[in-house]
Parts: sequence; structure tokens; C-alpha cells
Amino acid sequence: MSEYIQNVVAQVKAKNSNEPEFHQAVEEVVGSLELVIARHPEYRSAKILERMVEPERVIMFRVPWMDDQGEFQINRGFRIQMNSAIGPYKGGLRFHPSVTLGILKFLAFEQVFKNSLTSLPMGGGKGGSDFDPKGKSDHEVMRFCQSFMTELYRHVGPDIDVPAGDIGVGGREIGYLFGQYKRLTKEFSGVLTGKGLNWGGSLIRPEATGFGVVYFAQEMLKTRGQTFDDKAVAVSGFGNVAWGAVQKATQLGAKVVTLSGPDGFVFDKEGIKGEKIDYMLQMRASARDSVKDYADHFKVEFHPGKRPWGVKVDVALPCATQNELDDSDAKELLKNGCYCVCEGANMPTTLSGVKVLHEAGVLYSPGKASNAGGVATSGLEMSQNSMRLPWPKEEVDQRLHQIMINIHKTCLENAEKYGTPGNYVNGANIGGFLKVADAMMDQGLV
Repeated sequence: MSEYIQNVVAQVKAKNSNEPEFHQAVEEVVGSLELVIARHPEYRSAKILERMVEPERVIMFRVPWMDDQGEFQINRGFRIQMNSAIGPYKGGLRFHPSVTLGILKFLAFEQVFKNSLTSLPMGGGKGGSDFDPKGKSDHEVMRFCQSFMTELYRHVGPDIDVPAGDIGVGGREIGYLFGQYKRLTKEFSGVLTGKGLNWGGSLIRPEATGFGVVYFAQEMLKTRGQTFDDKAVAVSGFGNVAWGAVQKATQLGAKVVTLSGPDGFVFDKEGIKGEKIDYMLQMRASARDSVKDYADHFKVEFHPGKRPWGVKVDVALPCATQNELDDSDAKELLKNGCYCVCEGANMPTTLSGVKVLHEAGVLYSPGKASNAGGVATSGLEMSQNSMRLPWPKEEVDQRLHQIMINIHKTCLENAEKYGTPGNYVNGANIGGFLKVADAMMDQGLV
């Protein structure tokens, strides 16, 4: 790593102490950009990297709400508006006790490059709250969402910032947020994505991230002359991303054999298909956050407290959360014959895990490239809202598929151009960076 890049990383760590996930995200991206900076000294002169690692705006606010017992509760709300060089801020809202400023900054930073790769005009942002919707009544969730939007509405809009759902924010929460925005602004607009189909939502949005991951992995396998036919696949998580990934991988001929949750993972040697895929929706709706329910229902193996990376598979799709696959997990995957790891979650592989996979020469894709299908379909929802014209499922799926093919091509072309052929991490980081950096240069000192 050059002295300049090292200085950028050191400044980020000094200015943003106690935010390890943000440090990790920055280090992973800027480590890919040395050759770019060497060939384009104008980026260094304009301090493009130093500007990119600073959010354009950080909004933090209190969210008071009343529970069903009549007691006041106070949570903290955030919106990180990271970069708007190529379009309105775009990125999800996460409601989970683990939400902190550092977590959201890492997610917003990743979102900038992910959105750039889609080729759609979307900047990067992220937001949320440390509120936990699990175990809350519908009325409690509604009161929280209304209080949250009562502050957030001042900072968002269809041409300013368009939030979406994320962990803890599904169709119910988006509905309550949208209703309050409409009440406060007196306008019906595409301010949020992930909306209900009856009022501006897009078909296949819930499963889009998972579909996109599999489409990207399909392109990766093609580089080795292979397909998903008869491949054994390990999937982590059991939420929207995992649900979509299981559906599409199964459609393409694969056998998905694992799901995971906070309590452990299940191994289903017969494959997760048919009614088992439908049952994933019941698991999510139950709010129990337990994958053991699947094992009990279908009488399959349950491994408490373990991750699904020790199973013999050809392809691994980490679809749960950040840093769920470390160097020891990567070694287990390799030992069991896995040769393709395609990320569905945001930064699920640690830096040490990525190093192990790279050194082994297996196919490995970072989430900012392979899980961009969700935000891409959110962008398609924005387009439909602007036109006041819904598209059929087949058209949305076709557009999503083509976007993922194009992202894969962008990654490979930039990796090749900058001297690291086949390196999806470098290709994704460079491809995402160049579009944003050039827009920032064009727009001057902003």
C-alpha cells in the first residue's frame, strides 16, 4: 500500500475512532485504487479519496414513541447522506439494536460504489435506528415509524434522498413511513422504495437482491465453463436475500443445502425447494429469528451455534450480515471443495477471509458488486414511479438480469485494465470509483 493510501486510511481511523466496520470498508476499497491514483494524479490533486470518505451530511436525531403500556420510549435515528455526485442519495433504512453511526457509515460508503456499478443515477446513503421491531405490536411499530419520519421527512424526497428497506424494515414499516411522509408533505411521490404493489411498489423487489446474487454467480461460473446445474450451494441467513437466492439457484438447477440464523444452521441434504422455500416466508413472519424452526418442521439436521461453511459445497452465498465468514471459515470452504464465493450480504467476509480466498485462486465476488440487484430494482421502482407506469414481473426480472451481467462485465474489464485480471474486488472498487470520481471532478469543489 502506497504512502498516500496509507495516509488516507490513517486519517479515517484517526477521525472516526471506534468505528471498525467503517475502517474495514474504507481500507478494502482504497487498497484497490493504487494503480488508478498512479495513472490519474488529478484525483489525488483534487483530494477525491479524502472527499469520498467524508459523508456529505450526517443527520442524527431522537425518536420518541409510546409503547402499548403508555410508556415513553426513546431511540436514536440516523441518515448518512454519503455522496450525491451521480444522483439522489439511495440506500436502505435498518432498524436493529446493533445500529450505530459507524455501522451506517460503512454501509453508506459501500452503497456509493454499489449504486455506481448499477449504472443507474443513484448516489449513496444509509440510515436507520437502534429500534428493534421484533416483539413489538403493529401499533408500536406504527408509532415509532411515524415519529421517525416526522424528523426524517425534512431531509428526503424523490429528487433528494430515496430510502428503502433493510434489516428490520419490510413492507409494514415502509407503509407506515410512507403514510407519515404523505401526511406531512401532502404529496404522493416515490420518496421510498420497497412499497406495496397497490401504491407504487415494483414486482420482484423483495427477492431482487437474492436473484441478483445468483445471476452474478452464474456469470462467474461461466468464466470457468460451468453452470448451476447439479451444484451444491450453501446459503447463510433466511431473510429476503437468502429467500431470493434459494429460489433462483433452485430454478437454475442447483441444490441449496443450508440456511442459517442467530441460533445456528440447518443442513438439508435433499435440498431446499418447493414448500420449503415457502416456509422461509413463515419463518421470517414469525419474528422468532430461529432457523431451528425449519429443522424441526422438516426433520433435518440442526447445528446450534455454528455457521454453514463446514459443509461440502461447490458454491457459497453468504446472505446474512457483515463479517460472518472469516479466515477459518474460508479455509473450511476450501477444504470441502468450494470454488465460488459470491456475497449476498454487505461485507460478510472479513479482510483475512478475503485474503485466504484470493490466495487460493477461487472465484470470489464482493457484495458491492454481487448484491447490487436489490438497489438496482429499487432504482427500477424509482423509474416506474417517475413514469407512473408499472412494469410486469418479466420485464423487471429481465432488466435486473441484464444489470447484473453488465456489473460482472464492468468488474472483469476494470480488473484486467488495471493489471489484476479476474480480481472481482479490484474490478468492483475501481469500476464504482471511476464513475463517481469523474462526476465529482466535473462538478467542482462539492
